[in-house]
Amino acid sequence: MSFVPPGSGWPGDPAGPGTPVARDAHEVAKLAAESRTLADLTARQSVCRACPRLVEWREEVADVRRRAFADETYWGRPIAGWGDDAPHTLIVGLAPAAHGGNRTGRIFTGDRSGDWLFASLHRTGLALKETSVHAGDGQRLIGARMMAAVRCAPPANKPTPEERDTCFPWLAAELALVAGTTRVVVALGGFAWQAVWPALRAAGFTLPSRRPAFGHAVEVPLVHGAAPVTLIGCYHPSQQNTFTGRVTAEMLDAVFARAASLGATA
Repeated sequence: MSFVPPGSGWPGDPAGPGTPVARDAHEVAKLAAESRTLADLTARQSVCRACPRLVEWREEVADVRRRAFADETYWGRPIAGWGDDAPHTLIVGLAPAAHGGNRTGRIFTGDRSGDWLFASLHRTGLALKETSVHAGDGQRLIGARMMAAVRCAPPANKPTPEERDTCFPWLAAELALVAGTTRVVVALGGFAWQAVWPALRAAGFTLPSRRPAFGHAVEVPLVHGAAPVTLIGCYHPSQQNTFTGRVTAEMLDAVFARAASLGATA
């Protein structure tokens, strides 16, 4: 089996055998717009088959597997948003990794980037544990929620503009469902910074007329209703960035400590 069937017992699987499946961009937009709860939305996110290239790639990876994980079952499906249902802090990334989230069933889980990220979230009070290895491992986000601009692992970690646009309604709908409590949005990397901007606007946030350039610890004031919201840029804790020292643990901690502080005082 090249993916875990919905409702077959995978820990935290939000979908079931009867969850409606989007098979093209039009159906993504329709199902996202019709989702009235996070439970409905995440279930539909997790079974999407709208992008043929991404479906083929994620399932091929799940079939072939990396040698280190040859005996494991891969999730092989899109990665739904995960975390607190009423978060003060949102963490938005690019897409799951082929042998990370695509294997473990949880965003930023099971790879080196996730190791750095969750360790920082734990140190700053946003995660229960310092590690995240698999769905069902007891990890829990505290006042935070994670989501991605693209829900499937893309070849070479590079989704196409069309794939990004097809996935856009999933992101915008999730942002809208948690907007009432959100006070901080952390964008991990330049792609996420660009993708989250129009999604925030579509979700009802008021943004400045011009989008500032992405940078680490750059802050942009937003508004939702009468509530202030802060968008913060953060360099992605990729292996390239951590190996070269472009991102350090102290840099990550500073961003997430700031997010936790803003969220706690909102």
